[in-house]
Amino acid sequence: MPTPTDILLIGAGPLGIEMAVGLQRAGLRYRHLEAHQIGATMQWWPPGTRWFSSNERISIAGVPLVTPFQEKATREEYLAYLRAVVEQFNLQIHTYTRVTGIERDREGFVVHSQRNIAGQLLGEPQKHHAQKVILATGGTERPNLLHIPGENLPHVSHYFRDPHTYFGQRVMIVGGKNSAVEAALRCHRAGAKVLFCYRGAEVDKDRIKYWLYPEFSSLIKSGAILPFFSRNLVEIKPDHVLMSGPAGPEAAEVDFVLLMTGYLADMSLARMAGVTLNDPSEVPTLDPETMETNVPGLYVVGTAIAGTQGGERSYKVFLENCHVHVERVVSHLKGKREHVEERVYDRPES
Repeated sequence: MPTPTDILLIGAGPLGIEMAVGLQRAGLRYRHLEAHQIGATMQWWPPGTRWFSSNERISIAGVPLVTPFQEKATREEYLAYLRAVVEQFNLQIHTYTRVTGIERDREGFVVHSQRNIAGQLLGEPQKHHAQKVILATGGTERPNLLHIPGENLPHVSHYFRDPHTYFGQRVMIVGGKNSAVEAALRCHRAGAKVLFCYRGAEVDKDRIKYWLYPEFSSLIKSGAILPFFSRNLVEIKPDHVLMSGPAGPEAAEVDFVLLMTGYLADMSLARMAGVTLNDPSEVPTLDPETMETNVPGLYVVGTAIAGTQGGERSYKVFLENCHVHVERVVSHLKGKREHVEERVYDRPES
C-alpha cells in the first residue's frame, strides 16, 4: 500500500529545505524525499570553494548565515549551515531515496521511490500517495556533456573535487566560466602544469568572480597557465587531446582533462508527471504567481523553473531569486492567491 501524505516534496538542496520549513510553519502535512544527501550539489565542490553571493542572499528560512570573518561562505560552512537548519527545525528528510516514477490517479499522485547509494538502487521499491507534489530538484543534477570521443576515459572528469590530484601533472581545463577559471588557479597553486582550452577568444572578465580574474589574467599573460583560446576540443586520447581552431587541427599532451563545461537540470520527473517542457531549455510551464505547473497539484520551485539553463546558456535563475517561491506555493496550498514580490538579479552578486 502506498504511504499517504498530503504533499510530497522532492529535493533537499537549499530551496528544498527552505520549502520544507515553509510547509512545516504552515502546519501542512508533507513527506520529504532526496536522492542523495542534503545539499548534494555542493558535496562535489572542491574543499574551500566560496559562494558567488553574500551570506544574506543565500541564507534560508530566516536563519542568519554567519561566517567567522563575514566573508562569503565556503562549501564547508554552507553545508554545516544546512545541517544546522535541518536540526533546528527537526526536519524529517528521507535522504538517499531516489524517485523513480510519478503517475497521476483520481486522488492525486502515486510516486515510486527506491533507496539510492552511489547511483545504485537497493532494496524494495516504495510507493507514496500524495494529493500534491513539489519538485525542488535544482538546476545542476548532471554535467553538460561534449559528446566527443574519449569523454568517458578514466583520466577525464566533469567534476573538480581536489586540486591535490593534479600535483606534478599536466591537466587541461576546458571551459570559460567561473568553474573553469577557479579550477585552473587552484590546480596551478597545487603544482600542476595547467593548460586552458576555451572556444572563445578570451574569458569574459565581467562574468568572472572579481577575486579570481586578475590572478588568472596575469598567469595567462606570463605563460604560467598555457592558453588555447578559440579552440574546440574534438577528441580525448589517453595521453593527449585533439583540438580544432583557426589554424586547423592541433594536439596537446596531457595527463588529465577537466571538463568544466557546466551542468544541466534533470527535468525527467517533471516530464514523467506530464509537465509541458518548452524546448530547447526544457523550461516547465507554470504559473509564476503560484508555481503550479500545467499539471494541477504539481509545483516546481527553485532553479529547476529555468530548466537546463547551464552549459552553453547563461544562468538567469539562482538561489537568491528563488526564496519567494516558498511563500507562493504555501499561499496557494492554503487556498490563497497573493502576489508576492521577488527580487530579480541579472547574475549572482560578486
